[in-house]
Amino acid sequence: MAETQDVVELILRDHRRMEDLFREMRSVEADRAAALQEFADLLTAHALAEETEVYPALKRYKNIDDEEVEHGEHEHDEGNKALLELLEVHDTGSEEWDSKLEALVEAVTHHADEEERTILNGARENVAMRRREELGAAFLEERGRLLKAGCGSVDNVRRIVGD
Repeated sequence: MAETQDVVELILRDHRRMEDLFREMRSVEADRAAALQEFADLLTAHALAEETEVYPALKRYKNIDDEEVEHGEHEHDEGNKALLELLEVHDTGSEEWDSKLEALVEAVTHHADEEERTILNGARENVAMRRREELGAAFLEERGRLLKAGCGSVDNVRRIVGD
């Protein structure tokens, strides 16, 4: 089966991977630190690629609510802050880890749910498949570049949160 380039499907695929990583980070049997690093890289690359390649393009469509897109960007900020707090916890077996993880899960899950119901459904209804595939290609390229750069490092997340 050919890989999809539809930006909606690509974003949804990332959301499902993040859910899988949440399960790993909750499991005492998993390598929580490795799962967190993969999650940090994915969340950071995903959000930045959305903000640079997808959200600005979607704002041009009159049937996609600009306020929802701006709200999505605000929720990215909240997710980044929660991610930084978890990245700064050194003991993956501590109560602090569990507490910070749940705050991160709540922030990211809330955002993904809202984004799927509003922005992504709006894109499905109002943006032609060809344009969604163009956005998907741009999203993948930027996301890939950021992943290769190790964008989820604690220092980079700290810089993003400080901006």
